[in-house]
Amino acid sequence: MGELTDKIKGNLNELAGKVKQQSGNPETRDEGAAQELKGKGQQLGGKIKGALGDDI
Repeated sequence: MGELTDKIKGNLNELAGKVKQQSGNPETRDEGAAQELKGKGQQLGGKIKGALGDDI
């Protein structure tokens, strides 16, 4: 179950980050880039958990 949860959270963070990057405010764009990167990390964590059978 942790695998799916991580992948979902990752997708949501990545999407929110992409939306924020469309802002006219440079601080919000930077925050969006960081959030998108966080989402990609969460998805990677989910893939690793899936490969290891959620034993980590």
